[in-house]
Amino acid sequence: MNGNSFGKKFTVTTFGESHGAALGCIVDGCPAGITITKEMIQTALNRRRPGAASPDGKANASVTARKEADEVEILSGIFEDKTEGTAIGLMIRNTSQHSSDYGNLATTFRPGHADFTYDAKYGHRDYRGGGRSSGRETAARVAAGAIASEVLRLQGIKITAYTIKAAGISAEKRNLNEIEQNSLRAPDNEAAKKMNEAIEKIRLEGDSAGGIIECVIDGCPAGLGDPVFDKLDAELAKAMLSIGAVKGIEFGDGFDAADSYGSTNNDSMHAENGKPVFDTNHSGGILGGISNGNQIIFRIAVKPVPSIFKPQQTVCKNGDKYESTELQIKGRHDVCLCPRIVPVVEAMAALTLVNFI
Repeated sequence: MNGNSFGKKFTVTTFGESHGAALGCIVDGCPAGITITKEMIQTALNRRRPGAASPDGKANASVTARKEADEVEILSGIFEDKTEGTAIGLMIRNTSQHSSDYGNLATTFRPGHADFTYDAKYGHRDYRGGGRSSGRETAARVAAGAIASEVLRLQGIKITAYTIKAAGISAEKRNLNEIEQNSLRAPDNEAAKKMNEAIEKIRLEGDSAGGIIECVIDGCPAGLGDPVFDKLDAELAKAMLSIGAVKGIEFGDGFDAADSYGSTNNDSMHAENGKPVFDTNHSGGILGGISNGNQIIFRIAVKPVPSIFKPQQTVCKNGDKYESTELQIKGRHDVCLCPRIVPVVEAMAALTLVNFI
C-alpha cells in the first residue's frame, strides 16, 4: 500500500489500523531545538479522541461511545523536551477494541464505507472497524500536527477550525471564544445547542448527519505556495480531501463566486504606509496558488457517518461472486463527525503550511 506519507520537506508517515495494536507516525524534517512536550501533543489528541465528554457538561450526541485514552508515547527524536532534528517517532496504543462487533463484515460490505473498494484493490482487508480506512487513523495525524503547529506558532501563524453547520443547523455568528464551550466545536453556543438537539433526534432514529467545517489561518505572510502544480490552495485541498469523510472544499467565496461578477469578486487593493492592503477577501487569502497576506479561509463538506443502525441493502462476497443481502451494522459509532474532525483539519492545515514555511 502506497500513500501513507504526506509532505516533502516536513514529512509525516502514519501507520496502524483501527483495531490493531497501535497507531502512530514518523515525523521527518522537523528542525532541531523546537520545544515539544508530551503534554502539548496529548492536549491535541484529547480534542480528537473518542468518548470525550462534551465541554459544556451535557450529553454529546455526536460522538462514539468507544473510549480511548489515546495516550501518546514519544519513541524518538525528542530529548529533554527539545526536537533533535532527527526522525520523531510517536505511538498511540489501542486499548478499547470490540473486534467481535465486526465479525459479520468479513465478506459483507458496508454501504458508504471503503470496504468494497479496499477489497477490489487488495483482495484482502482488515474488516475490524475499517482497518486502515478508519477515521481512527487520524489520531496519528493530529499528533504530528501538534508538532507542525508549534513550528508555525513560532512564525506567528495560527490555525483555527470550527463547525459552522451540522444536521442542517447553521451557526449565526463567529465567536471563536465559544468554540471549546460546546459539544459541536461551533463558534455559536446557541446554534450548537440546536445542532446537538437535532443530532440527538437523528441518533435515536438510528441515522447520522453531516456538516460543514470552516478554517481560518491568521498570520500567514504573502508569498507561500508554488506555481502550477504545487499551489497552496491545491496542497490544502489535497490535505483536506485526504480526510476520509470530507467530500468537498471551497476557498473564500468558493462556489458563490460562480454567481458573481469580476467587478464584485475581485479583491481591490490600496496602499497604506507604503504597503498594499486588500479591501476585501473574496479569494480566501490565496491568489495564483500563493498566499497574499490576507486571512486564509476555507470550508469543507463533511458527509454523514456511513455507519448507521438502520437495515441497509448491500452485497456479500461468496467466492468470486457477489450476492445481495441486508446488513444491520453493530458497534460504537459517531453520529456526526464534525467536532472530532475539527482538530484533524487544523492538523492537516499545519502539516501543509509547515512544508511551505
